[in-house]
Amino acid sequence: MANNRNHLVIMAGGIGSRFWPMSTAERPKQFIDVLGVGRSLLQLTIDRFEGICDPNNIWVVTNAKYADIVHEQLPQIPTEHILCEPCRRNTAPCIAYVSWRIKKENPKANVVVTPSDHIVTNSSEFRRVISSCLQFTGETDAIVTLGMKPTRPETGYGYIQADLTASSLRNKEIFRVDSFREKPDAATAEKYIKNKSYFWNAGIFIWSVSTIVNAFRVYKPAMSKIFENMFPILGTPEEQTAIDLRYPECESISVDYAIMEKASEIFVCPADFGWSDLGTWGSLMAQTPKDLYGNSKIGSNISLFDTHNCIIHTTEERKVVIQGLDGYIIAEKDNTLLICRLSEEQKIKQFSGEG
Repeated sequence: MANNRNHLVIMAGGIGSRFWPMSTAERPKQFIDVLGVGRSLLQLTIDRFEGICDPNNIWVVTNAKYADIVHEQLPQIPTEHILCEPCRRNTAPCIAYVSWRIKKENPKANVVVTPSDHIVTNSSEFRRVISSCLQFTGETDAIVTLGMKPTRPETGYGYIQADLTASSLRNKEIFRVDSFREKPDAATAEKYIKNKSYFWNAGIFIWSVSTIVNAFRVYKPAMSKIFENMFPILGTPEEQTAIDLRYPECESISVDYAIMEKASEIFVCPADFGWSDLGTWGSLMAQTPKDLYGNSKIGSNISLFDTHNCIIHTTEERKVVIQGLDGYIIAEKDNTLLICRLSEEQKIKQFSGEG
């Protein structure tokens, strides 16, 4: 039974098209069935919170042009909980907006904030960790972020350094944050991986709504004032007009810079539940089953001959036959076929015409 104080915020405003031709600016990766399981990444995100949060307490913050897609994919959440940003302003304004909106509805709410385009392979462990952190933030004024136990010297993620000398008195799995570190170069990442106190920053946050609102008041007073001034009309028909007018005034800044790196009561919960942010075809390949020759196949009728270390995503084709490739991406969507070396996938954006 979900605790009625628990609220879930899903940030779904990204416009990434790294998985082109599957994803485009019109339909970014969070709305796509990337894994070939019949559910989009957004839908999989909401699925793994089952039992933690009532559907009536789920919020999605997205770009206005994606509101209809969100409603189509998540019909179980209240339409008024789909909040539309008129422009992109990074994660701090997004989180501030939804925090004041939740405060209007339930000032005692306990909140999880998560991106919409990540995957988790061990959902039961994920739910255990989230529930444990929610209990902690419900009893304290702490801000908690999840730290993923690193499996490789990754240069594409930010890192969190934890003080592992002593855990919190209330929860032995939660530790104080020593520092946040930017995406490192390869040599620095190698050092981090050897030091057990470094974790990947997954961008998943847990806090009470009163704690995060107070943090914005202290560390970002100008942004705080914008939403304080709008507070009387939040949840009314005038809300969207006011947001369209005032939201662009917000500083474009991440919540990490705005709050996390400044606040004192910041904690990390190291976790290991098969997490990936699916930022590249390579990361998708790492998270999907492979055959004896290292190939990942997402599609119902794919035959491979003398083919190794490829990822094939062809869910719309009746029959796909590939021979003699090694280390390639093969993907199709809407009458577009991509064949690209995995080692050169950074060029996909220019291929797509959106670079």
